[in-house]
Amino acid sequence: MEKKTGMAKLWALFLVVLVLAGSAQAAADRNVSRGGMRRLAGAPGVPVPITVLTSAVAMGAVCMDGTPPAYHMDWGFGAGRNRWIVHLEGGSWCESVGSCLYRKASRLGSSNLMNRQMYFGGILSSSPAENPDFFSWNRVMIRYCDGASFAGEGYDARSGLFFRGQRIWNAVIQHLLSMGMSSADHVLLTGSSAGALAVVLHCDQFGGFFAGRGTTVKCLADAGFFLDAVNVAGWRTLRSYFGGVVATHGVAQNLPRSCTSHLDATSCFFPQNVIGGINTPIFLLNAAYDTWQIRESLAPDVADPGGAWRACKSSRFACNAFQMNILQAFRNQMVGTVLSVSRSRSNGFFINSCFTHGQSEYATWNAYGSPKLLNKAIWKSVGDWYFGRAEVRAIDCAYPCDYSCHHDM
Repeated sequence: MEKKTGMAKLWALFLVVLVLAGSAQAAADRNVSRGGMRRLAGAPGVPVPITVLTSAVAMGAVCMDGTPPAYHMDWGFGAGRNRWIVHLEGGSWCESVGSCLYRKASRLGSSNLMNRQMYFGGILSSSPAENPDFFSWNRVMIRYCDGASFAGEGYDARSGLFFRGQRIWNAVIQHLLSMGMSSADHVLLTGSSAGALAVVLHCDQFGGFFAGRGTTVKCLADAGFFLDAVNVAGWRTLRSYFGGVVATHGVAQNLPRSCTSHLDATSCFFPQNVIGGINTPIFLLNAAYDTWQIRESLAPDVADPGGAWRACKSSRFACNAFQMNILQAFRNQMVGTVLSVSRSRSNGFFINSCFTHGQSEYATWNAYGSPKLLNKAIWKSVGDWYFGRAEVRAIDCAYPCDYSCHHDM
């Protein structure tokens, strides 16, 4: 009887572990979809296999669970053979040891759990129809498994968690340089959501790798302009959250000195306080009504215990006049802040009045399905800015004036 009871307990424990693991993966999947998941499945082309960079382990460049970092690469051809796009994957963050342990059991914390191949779309597509300016370039997706926008440095012995985002960044970029990127004539660092924040934090570091080589180096941050905004309850949700990320991951030492020389580390995790000090040209692609920020920063559940914003966050058509006024004020803050920090004429921006989050990895980048400003699609706007064909500093009128949007709220 005791033996049967013991076996029953073991089976129960096994089932609990399975449920928890599944929940961890599901939660991580939700975080990715809210904070920068690449919706690349079903894109045209052939699958791009994963490369696990085992040599990086010797440098301590590891995912949160200690596994090696990884990337996917599709080699360039023709006129793009000596040109490179390096794209940083997004997927939210973890702000405490507990939440990072949860994340560790997913592809956002372990290269063992990452999909082994990926279809590239949007700005990474090899289709000239979908991606006219960059389709033939060497295109790289660096996978995200550190939880702090490739900026952390630390180790928590009690939990066994590695916070090595900065080392991952250094190791993978050095590896790509050794594979031929060091002799590139054109390079573009891109990223979406948490990956776009990583672009902002690393843009000048990236430019420094090509100093004195005559390389055209620029950066593109898609859906990474996270505002230090006050939520509907009157406090700053995202500042509190980012403060946890910075402290847990030891991010402070890796933030741009141009910011930390006069502001605290948490403030320097917000792009609005960093971009003005960036010397490398950077392009900001963002929806003025960024749905991740509306749901997680402006009107998060914790600031809305009565659920007054629940319907509005699901559909903009369910927002009442008071809520729409708050959303318009958020849009005005977004526009005003972009204008105040992007004064350099070498920088560009495309701020459209869409309810969405991320527009460079999806069909919204596409030559035939892209939203437009000043009658110019996203792919065309970014290409014109990158190649110097035209200055692009485009800001949309307020919702609902833009009928080219792809809304997801």
